[in-house]
Amino acid sequence: MQPRPSEPIALHNRAMDDLRYIRQTMERAGAFTAVSGLGGVGMGVAALSAAVVAGGQPTTGRWLGVWLIAAAVAIAIASWTTARKARRAGMPLLDGPGRKFALSFLPPVLAGAALTAVLYENGAVATLPGMWLLLYGSGVVTAGTFSVRVVPLMGVCFMALGVAALFWPAPGGDVYLGAGFGGLHIVFGAAIARRYGG
Repeated sequence: MQPRPSEPIALHNRAMDDLRYIRQTMERAGAFTAVSGLGGVGMGVAALSAAVVAGGQPTTGRWLGVWLIAAAVAIAIASWTTARKARRAGMPLLDGPGRKFALSFLPPVLAGAALTAVLYENGAVATLPGMWLLLYGSGVVTAGTFSVRVVPLMGVCFMALGVAALFWPAPGGDVYLGAGFGGLHIVFGAAIARRYGG
């Protein structure tokens, strides 16, 4: 008795598998376009408000508290608006380019959080604005390599402002933080919203 030959794979099934593989590969290699411009504008408004409020605080602890609350508000705004934009575009947030974007952005931000605690404990609060801007900018630059071209450009502007805050602190930390987290987010957020939607 001869063994029965296996069923040949139907040509259309093979073609569908190939197309599925190509589509998944392109999605993983594509740009993360769910960065929300409107979210950036909202983050900028929150930061400008924080700059005004923080400037009037009598202690460094309360000053830091204002900026930490502003950071929490910004995270909430960015998370909600980015998830909303990704959902509308049918783009997965934590797969492909979205995952690469997040994994590139988080390390500098987490380093900034750790350094904030250390610098505050050691009384080096004056260096916080420059450090925050520099590390946030580096996170935006690295993550921006997986996004639209304007995103890494925004990161470079944050980094330049951070360097200026570290070497020329005379205008004051709140001025730099307001200009960066407020002004840059509003300007670039509006550009992203206009060119790439939402």
